[in-house]
Amino acid sequence: MKTALVLGAGGFIGSHLVKRLNKEGYWVRGVDLKYPEFSVSFADHFVIGDLRDPHVVESVIDKKFDEVYQLAADMGGAGYINTGDNDAEVMGNSILINVNVLKRSKIIGIKSIFFASTACVYPEYNQMDPDKINCKEDSVYPAAPDTEYGWEKLFSERLYLAYNKNYGMTNKVARYHNVYGPEGTWDGGKEKAPAAMCRKVAEIIDQGIIEVWGDGLQTRSFLYVDECVEAVLRLMESDFIGPVNIGSEEMVSINQLAQMAIDISGKKVSIDNISGREFIDKYGFKCPTGVRGRNSDNKLYKEKVGWEVSQPLIDGMRKTFEWINAQTNN
Repeated sequence: MKTALVLGAGGFIGSHLVKRLNKEGYWVRGVDLKYPEFSVSFADHFVIGDLRDPHVVESVIDKKFDEVYQLAADMGGAGYINTGDNDAEVMGNSILINVNVLKRSKIIGIKSIFFASTACVYPEYNQMDPDKINCKEDSVYPAAPDTEYGWEKLFSERLYLAYNKNYGMTNKVARYHNVYGPEGTWDGGKEKAPAAMCRKVAEIIDQGIIEVWGDGLQTRSFLYVDECVEAVLRLMESDFIGPVNIGSEEMVSINQLAQMAIDISGKKVSIDNISGREFIDKYGFKCPTGVRGRNSDNKLYKEKVGWEVSQPLIDGMRKTFEWINAQTNN
């Protein structure tokens, strides 16, 4: 029986990954600060532990696992990442985790770790015009991420690849593009845009108004969590190291995303875009909208791995809305 270690197994993507590995017949150890919030973990052995502590890392990486997946990080949606208020924690926590994991894995003799990076590593200057987006993997330099979260992820990518170069490891790096779906954070400020839109629509009364931050014309692509997990496993089975994008190429504006949630709900709801002085007066900080346009470029993944995303955004949004609507007791 193959063995797998999933770090960040209590999180959204990590819990779905554990479930899939269990289904595939792996013996799985999961590690996180918390159990999955919305489901029972399918890990054979789940450890509650802080990966910032090298002693915890030493105890959970105690043998040569066949596969190691490093998804643990301090992160969240625009309300958490883009304000700048959490930069020191976001950067410091994640760097500590990655340094600890790599050092211990080298000692144990683990040869390959999957590292979950992010599309936030891409330069802001290539994402200012929604009609001229460049998120090809080699466009990441000259580096200019728009958040410290992106800078930390880019540094950590280089760290994993440096271990490949210096110690003969074959670590693999993938850049996630806005993963969403059921059983993910849907309120509290760390939720991603699809969950936020679904929640706002689920909670509003018919004929009501939902608030969308910014002018709503900023664009993104969103990847359903099951397809994210499939892409990760296929990358691990391949000989390709990366970095490589894992995302959807179906780009929508945030207003279109909000309207999609409205249409799914069957309600008659209006959108109120809020930004500038109005936003500052209401919330006390600048509206955190991020880059103007971001879309996954999947050419390299298709070429090297031979698979592509196929689920339309509307299908995943239906599943996500149904789940979030149930959480709100509507």
